[in-house]
Amino acid sequence: MNLRSIGLFLLLCAIPAVAQVATGIDVLEQQNFAPLEQIAARHGGHLRLAVLTNPVGIDAHERRTIDVLRKDAAAAVPGLSVKVIFTAEHGINAAVDKFDIDNGTDIDSGLPIVSISGSTPAQKRPSAQQLSGLDAVVIDLQDVGARYWTFQVLMGYFLEASAANNVDIVVLDRPNPINGLAVQGPLATPGREDYTCYYAEPLRPGMTMGELAELFNGEKHLGAQLTVVKMTGWHRTDWYDNTGLLWVNPSPNIRSLTQQMVYPGIGVIEGANVNVKGPGEPPFVRFGAPWIVASQLAAYLNARKIPGVTFMAISYTPSGVERYPYRGERVEGVEIIVNDRNALDAPELGIEAASALWKLYPNSFQVDKVDRLLVNHRVLDQIKAGEDPRRIAAGWQSELEGFKRVREKYLLYK
Repeated sequence: MNLRSIGLFLLLCAIPAVAQVATGIDVLEQQNFAPLEQIAARHGGHLRLAVLTNPVGIDAHERRTIDVLRKDAAAAVPGLSVKVIFTAEHGINAAVDKFDIDNGTDIDSGLPIVSISGSTPAQKRPSAQQLSGLDAVVIDLQDVGARYWTFQVLMGYFLEASAANNVDIVVLDRPNPINGLAVQGPLATPGREDYTCYYAEPLRPGMTMGELAELFNGEKHLGAQLTVVKMTGWHRTDWYDNTGLLWVNPSPNIRSLTQQMVYPGIGVIEGANVNVKGPGEPPFVRFGAPWIVASQLAAYLNARKIPGVTFMAISYTPSGVERYPYRGERVEGVEIIVNDRNALDAPELGIEAASALWKLYPNSFQVDKVDRLLVNHRVLDQIKAGEDPRRIAAGWQSELEGFKRVREKYLLYK
């Protein structure tokens, strides 16, 4: 073997193996849409579909799920037709950073687009009128691995509405981008369900959308007629960059895998008076405020030796929509550098960040607002009492183990 061959061999050995994943829509195509044919049989030989999706909903050939269903599926399954497109928060293009999304018409298909998003609770749920005349809703959305991601909550609302209106739900599964192995963080307090908390799960539940749908339907006894089209080739240890799938932004505020890694933790301080995102900044991997001293905060957090991350002092001027704190105002803060994603406990990182801001800036940081996404008064009280974040995290392990036992019943992948 010559030197060139040896060099090529060593290079190939250094490249990690990539798992080629077939998502739910790909598997549905491979099955020639047989699950939809079975659903059509239950509905008298016809299948009037709605599709709840956004730009993430594409197959391996980058064809929209919408078009695959209205063309290929309609050709394969007699009586199948796509009637309407439903959209979640951020709209059909996942580009609008507001809750009130207008209805419209899809240019390519001519189908009506109906927004299930708005500023009132009723606008965030599908109504009986919106489901009227439908036999099934196909959901093809990407989760990001965090409990307060509104797409999984919306899926729960569709499960409820489907059971009440004799409409099937079909979930085309996609990977948990930050792997499906790690289960981390405090559980949400039961009875405090809202648009960022559908079920009393931890901040990082370690499940896919399909698995969550099964859990919601089973544990909440919703009675929905649910079909999950499983992926093939995905393993619980896989991160998104191990899948071979094309990256598509699931929202305007999640634009990289690194942002998804920290989101289940740093997201908890989003509701407080701290800037964590903007179109000109990398969301969730940095946060700042006018009352923060960057060098002080970075030194404090680095001294904590939080596994998997380090912190860099920064200053910047936030941009974005009006509701973003300190838009157009110079702020100081930190940027999070992820050094070891497998060592990172993102929810504990979020508690470290909230605790540091409360300890260093008690007269400025609005710590009570953390509870909006944390949804756990006990943990909030511990932060306010100045308890060590590691001790706080140790306190939620027993209830986390209880959730894992429930979760185990609904896992679809090894």
